[in-house]
Amino acid sequence: MDVERSSLCNCVVNFLLEEKYILTAFELLQELLDDGRDDHAIRLKEFFSDTSHFPPDQISRFNSLRVADPQSLLEEKEAMEEKLALTAYELRLAQEDISKLTELQKKSDLSLAELSESKSNLSVNLGPDILRQKKNASLTDLGPLKDNERRDLNCAVKEYLLLAGYRLAAMTFYEEVTDQNLDVWQNTPACVPDALRHYYYQYLSSTSEAAEEKIAMLRENESLLKANERLNNEKEKLLIAKDLSNNQISGLTKSLEAVQKDLKDRESQIQELKQSWECQRKEINDCRSEITSLKMHIEGSRSGMNMVASDVDDVQSQSLEKYKEEIKSLQMEIVGLKAKGAYASESIDNSTSEKESHQAEEKVVEIDEDKTIVSHPVDVVGVLGNGDVLPLSINETNKPEEVLENLLNSSDENAPIDNSVLVTKQNGQAPSEDGRLQQESDNLGDKAASENMASSSSSYRTLYSLPCGLRTIEILADALPKIVPYVLINHREELLPLMMCAIECHPDSGVRDSLTHTLFNLIKRPDEQQRRIIMDACVRLAKNVGEMRTETELLPQCWEQINHMYEERRLLVAQSCGELAEFVRPEICDSLILSIVQQLIEDSAIVVREAAAHNLSLLLPLFPNVDKYFKVEELMFHLVCDPSGVVVDTALKELLPAVIKWGNRLEHILRVLLSHILSSAQHCPPLSGVEGSMESHLRVLGERERWDIDVLLRMLVELLSSVHQKAVETCPLSSASESKDMMFSTSLLETYAREHAEWPAFDWMHVDCFPDLIQLACMLPQKEDNLRIRTTKFLLAVSEYFGDSYLVHIMLPLFLVSVGDNADLSFFPSVNHPRIKGLRPRTAVAERIATMCVLPLLLAGVLGAPSQHEQLANYLRGLLVDGTLKESQSTKHTAEIIDAVRFLCTFEKHHSIIFNILWEMVVSSNIDMKINAANLLKAIMPYIDAKVASTHVLPALITLGSDPNLNVKYASIEAFGAVAQHFKNDMIVDKIRVQMDAFLEDGSHEATIAVFTASPASVSDVKRRRERANAFCESIRALDATDLSANSVKEFLLPAIQNLLRDPDALDPVHKEALEIIMKERSGGTLEALSKAMGAHLGLASSVSSFFGDSGLLGKKEASEPVSPQPDSPKAVPPLQAEDTRFRRIMRGNFSEMLRGKTKGIDETNPSQ
Repeated sequence: MDVERSSLCNCVVNFLLEEKYILTAFELLQELLDDGRDDHAIRLKEFFSDTSHFPPDQISRFNSLRVADPQSLLEEKEAMEEKLALTAYELRLAQEDISKLTELQKKSDLSLAELSESKSNLSVNLGPDILRQKKNASLTDLGPLKDNERRDLNCAVKEYLLLAGYRLAAMTFYEEVTDQNLDVWQNTPACVPDALRHYYYQYLSSTSEAAEEKIAMLRENESLLKANERLNNEKEKLLIAKDLSNNQISGLTKSLEAVQKDLKDRESQIQELKQSWECQRKEINDCRSEITSLKMHIEGSRSGMNMVASDVDDVQSQSLEKYKEEIKSLQMEIVGLKAKGAYASESIDNSTSEKESHQAEEKVVEIDEDKTIVSHPVDVVGVLGNGDVLPLSINETNKPEEVLENLLNSSDENAPIDNSVLVTKQNGQAPSEDGRLQQESDNLGDKAASENMASSSSSYRTLYSLPCGLRTIEILADALPKIVPYVLINHREELLPLMMCAIECHPDSGVRDSLTHTLFNLIKRPDEQQRRIIMDACVRLAKNVGEMRTETELLPQCWEQINHMYEERRLLVAQSCGELAEFVRPEICDSLILSIVQQLIEDSAIVVREAAAHNLSLLLPLFPNVDKYFKVEELMFHLVCDPSGVVVDTALKELLPAVIKWGNRLEHILRVLLSHILSSAQHCPPLSGVEGSMESHLRVLGERERWDIDVLLRMLVELLSSVHQKAVETCPLSSASESKDMMFSTSLLETYAREHAEWPAFDWMHVDCFPDLIQLACMLPQKEDNLRIRTTKFLLAVSEYFGDSYLVHIMLPLFLVSVGDNADLSFFPSVNHPRIKGLRPRTAVAERIATMCVLPLLLAGVLGAPSQHEQLANYLRGLLVDGTLKESQSTKHTAEIIDAVRFLCTFEKHHSIIFNILWEMVVSSNIDMKINAANLLKAIMPYIDAKVASTHVLPALITLGSDPNLNVKYASIEAFGAVAQHFKNDMIVDKIRVQMDAFLEDGSHEATIAVFTASPASVSDVKRRRERANAFCESIRALDATDLSANSVKEFLLPAIQNLLRDPDALDPVHKEALEIIMKERSGGTLEALSKAMGAHLGLASSVSSFFGDSGLLGKKEASEPVSPQPDSPKAVPPLQAEDTRFRRIMRGNFSEMLRGKTKGIDETNPSQ
């Protein structure tokens, strides 16, 4: 046993020293010495006493070492690093030497083994040493420890140290092994109990040959695995390279075939062009010869016509017949010549670039020859005119001038010849040669002016169909800029045909640009009809001139006018963007024209932004692709949130459908829309900075944010039809064969929840939209009724589109969970349950917010649907009647519930349900229910008319006022005051006066104060205000003479004086001075200090401050809350409820006269306000 223990200890010592666990080895040495096992610690003693490992001077230096400063440590560290680098280099050299010596030792060991077999007696004595040397040699050949071997040996050594009782060494071993958790030994073949002993027995029982063979097999196996992996990697790389090579070869082959085919085509094309060129050259030569013969023929005809003119009286009929025959033959020859010339010109235009210079030379020759031909018919006309032998009154068969005119018109349509030069003077005198050109231009101007005055459109067709020669166009282009300023504005559109003809036909691009500029600036500030005329002219011009000239001549004029000072001109630019876009290339539409529209969207004029939105919707179908989708979507949201309602309407009705149809990204629009809605509210500051309070979750909306949320909710309503259509079209369920009206039936919803089919278009509504709207509602304060109404309309529209089954099984459970009630979620897929259950409020603050913000949407938007009237009545009865009977209901969000019912009253169709439940509350025996009924009647007062107040409200209040309970009576008094404030009907006022007198006759001080605080407010007449201010001042001076408690002075007397002082016009100077003295005496300080101290208190609502304050009897209307810019808000926001606080002393006076008093000239207040 001692031998075994010694062997195991030696194994552990060897392992610790080889693996450099020096501290563990040192602790093991100490524990062996403590246990008296000096023989086991011999090697450790030798190791630690070795001066090569632990020099004495270094040890003594360490013992005497004092704490070094950081600088010296840094220097020593650098020196040690240099020394370590040198030592590492020397170590590497030493290891190489050791490896060589190990090989030599292995060979010597083998020779010793052979000698041991021959000498048995020697082997008996030296056998263990030789075996140990062999095993050491074989172990040395194993190389460094692998990670898994080191982990197993670490665990085995730790186990040995613990079993042997060397706990300090085991603890040190734990600290030194930092890269392994020694408490967790992975399940490997080496993991056995008492592992080190098993390793020892296994080592002793195995032969050296078997161990070496096994080690060799393991090494060979590892080398084979590595070689196999390397070969597989090389194989994959070769396969990839082969595929790439094949692809390159196939691509090169295809390109080579295409190049060869292209070369063949080009060679054949060159041959064809050469043949065509030769043919055209021959035809041109033929044409030249024909032109020369034609000149000679015309000269002969001219001399013949002179002879005819001299002998016309003798041989008129014979000459005319011959002349007609000659003219007809000339006409036929010229027609043939024109056909050949046109063919030659077309062939020359299609030839290659090598013949361009030659073709240009031929065209110049042809033009010069045409001009020569043109000059002769003018002379013929002059001869006919000078002869004066052919009167204009002869019939058509006897008019050689008309035959000659037809001849000239058919010979050259582009020659600068006008119809007027072919008509002789009616008085028998021909125009002179010098004045012929002037007469030509005059006749042209007279004729054009007369036709324009007759009809603009017919004039344009007539002028455009006539032969417009180059000189005519030049005369017209020069004259138009001089004529336009002197034409009346209302008649300038009559110049459009002439202007368009000149723009279209003039050869000079600079002149065309000038005329186009004149066209756009024809009228300084064109109205709608004039803009329509100008745009129609531009559209016709774009049709005629083509894409290239439209892009280079018309669009630059649009860009120049984009920053014009007059909005009418910028409006013309916006209209041109949409109407000229179809006459340009598609790539211009989504670049230049889109840039113009984008700049117009930022224009300051509302009509320009509206036109930009309209024309952007016309422009989208012409885009070549949807690459600019996100830019267009950004522009759309910018226009939807425009501060002008007209622009918003255009964007919602025209641009939004166009973007959906063009981009086909409804899901992205909906996602961005909900994000904008939430961010608009989240960017606003909280109502309170107190962390964790209910007001810290509510947001103070500015005018801009309120408007943005409103128009975005309108946009959500506009998108509802597209959402419903997309959900219907993408239904994946087999039962979707039902009609679209019954698409979302109960059976379909059951199948949807059971089959867990993916239906994102349908899931969006209740997974994304409704939770986001609930989140928005939880950020809106109570006064934001307009936004709640907008949200309610959206929910009602959803129930109309998706049906009653969707309303009952999807919408209603979702909103019930959101307000904290239980609901059936069986119609939702199980994957959506966590999302729906996450809407339930978890804290008391969250429950209060849900009651105040989400409950109104549940009542008006979900249960307010036409098919849910009975469910609405039952739910309201549960809230107001059954809930009040519970013990905790008196303290659970009663004010928030009353406010939710008040919001429901903004929809008149629910009044009957509410009043039925109110009567149940009024006749109930529960006191809290009666008080709630009075408070509810007070809250709904702004949303009812005088008839309902007289028939329903007053009887209920009279019933409550006669209740023996004082709290119920006081609550009814405040409700009476609310009725008196909203209605000035004599009958209603008389009923209230009688009831108030009855309250005063009771003699109760509290009732008197309640009557006083509930008196009607809002009197603007100075005289009446002074009378009432005097009465209040006398009452306050009387109160000052009594013994008031400090609390009454702070909460009632001082606020009342402060509110009276806020209206100096109504105060008598004597009373003002008396009130200031009372304030100084009662406050115990100066008036200024009192004002500062009372600031916070006056901010709180109280019955007195509400009576004297902004909306009170003496208060003046100061800065009010900004009104939300809602075009369709049905009701106004009611005033905030006042707290139930009163004076504790008698303030009784002429209440009846005060109640009946009405301001002169003030109309009855609208009950809806």
